[in-house]
Amino acid sequence: MIRIAVVEDEMNYQEQLIEFLRRFEQDRGEKIEIETYTDGDEFVENYQAQFDIILMDIQMPFMDGMSAAEEIRNKDSEVVIIFITNLAQYAIKGYAVDALDYVLKPISYFQFSQRLHRAAERMKKRETQHLTIKIKGGVQRFKISDIYYVESQGHNLVFSSKAGDFITSGTLKELEKQLSSFHFFRGNKGYLINLEHVEGMNDNCAIVKGKELLISRNRRKAFMEALSHYWGEVIK
Repeated sequence: MIRIAVVEDEMNYQEQLIEFLRRFEQDRGEKIEIETYTDGDEFVENYQAQFDIILMDIQMPFMDGMSAAEEIRNKDSEVVIIFITNLAQYAIKGYAVDALDYVLKPISYFQFSQRLHRAAERMKKRETQHLTIKIKGGVQRFKISDIYYVESQGHNLVFSSKAGDFITSGTLKELEKQLSSFHFFRGNKGYLINLEHVEGMNDNCAIVKGKELLISRNRRKAFMEALSHYWGEVIK
């Protein structure tokens, strides 16, 4: 599913964008969830990194699209932004907020679908390198390489990451499946460790960012083999 926000104050264009999105949904065969907003100020106030793509009008009352995009980038560095505008020179400034593209009004479906297809492909590539979890009061999106380790505490998972510690509900077994194509190893029933951040070994513990994480006896051999393979050398 692709989650898309339409931020457009002119109702005729908002309706047209929704119509085009439903047409694109049928053409691509992928479910699209749409939320609409009529002003950048309203959108920024409610933003919690919950969208994959934002279609943003540049010229709006209260807060224009460029200012809104700047605020969004402070909260979410990964969401794909496409500007909708009458004037190309406004959209060209979009590089400052890492906008993917822009669509000129009046909007044609061909022009729109090309931009959206490009955005969807970029989003899919991004998803393979990121993980989004629900936390209290919102969501948190990680670069997978920024996750140090995940600890199981009852029915909760505690993510230790470059951005800090975050708690969500879930099981290590489910998470292990999600991260199976990355360099994570189950050290024991309580820890899932990113081999990228293992600094060394101390007796039966892996040292990750200065913290010793116990490796269970029955997993130690497999852990050492996985770590050797990741480091590209044999550990003697």
